[in-house]
Amino acid sequence: MVGAGASGLVVQARDAEGRDREAGAGVRDLARGGRIPLDAYYRIGSDTKTFVAVAALQLVAEGRLGLGDTVDEWLPGVVNGNGNDGSRITVRNLLQHTSGLPNYTDILFGDPEELTPENYRAKRFTARTPEEQVALAMSRAPGWLPDPENPGAETRWAYSNTNYVLIGMIIERVTGHPWEQEIHERIIEPLGLRHTLTMGTSAYVPQPTATAYLQFPGRHDLTDTTLQVDGGADGGIVSTTTDMNTFLRALMDGTLLPAEQLEQMRTTVPAPDFSGGAEARYGLGIAWRPVEGCDGGVWYHGGTSFGTVSETAVTPDGDVSVAAAVFTTRFGDPGRAAAQDKATYEMVERAVCRKP
Repeated sequence: MVGAGASGLVVQARDAEGRDREAGAGVRDLARGGRIPLDAYYRIGSDTKTFVAVAALQLVAEGRLGLGDTVDEWLPGVVNGNGNDGSRITVRNLLQHTSGLPNYTDILFGDPEELTPENYRAKRFTARTPEEQVALAMSRAPGWLPDPENPGAETRWAYSNTNYVLIGMIIERVTGHPWEQEIHERIIEPLGLRHTLTMGTSAYVPQPTATAYLQFPGRHDLTDTTLQVDGGADGGIVSTTTDMNTFLRALMDGTLLPAEQLEQMRTTVPAPDFSGGAEARYGLGIAWRPVEGCDGGVWYHGGTSFGTVSETAVTPDGDVSVAAAVFTTRFGDPGRAAAQDKATYEMVERAVCRKP
């Protein structure tokens, strides 16, 4: 992976007996060198969505929230304008990315001329409220509107961080607590995830960590992007490989969800544009892909933030899992980005499946 362009990475695999294998490669910082700590904290990016989906599905199991509830039932008037319609979008659509809603991060970062080291430094401490993020998405028309007669049956899929911003807002409306509190009390505390944090508006990652680097479009050098206010319910958690393995296994073995809700979570639609290849399928906050050597494929998600890539995989029974953090992301250099992604997937799959 270092040969493919990663400045550094750390990975931990856990086998069916609970034994951990850990490895690191590259350097902690390109200028100062040093080994990456195996217990490094890192931004898990969109792996946060799996945590948030678990909290939402626990509320479903408690009868406090329904997968068929519409956005308008919980957040009246929030999703409207430019053809967007919260009465046509259900909680299931949000969790499964079948809502058709615009992705607010595409609007924030979609212009390569705005995606520069200078703009990053100017805005790296800027926090946006969930309401501001949703309003930004509402400035664009939806990709589609689900069928008003049966919106939950929608199978058209497009990834949108806006969906999970709205799920976080709905969790707060249902419980009266911020989504962060629900994640802590429902997942972090019961599982003893002592190194998993919701960062709020903090731009900092706890120590120990490694320097995160991003290659901006049109540039060949890497920029230190370690400091960044990054996401909310769509991507605002920091964790470690140890805690991520504990979470993945507890999810798949039924510790976190009753059987009915776990089955709903693992009910998928085709998601060929998601990471993991053309055969990827997306459930409720988690994805699946076939892997040679794993008869049941693997469940995974993954997350990319400014300078960090989180990759995970777990077998359907929760017996074998892997979590990795790569401290380099590349925008505008598809060749090198693809090579790094390929190396990451191969590493993860070899750690979980008996690939030849």
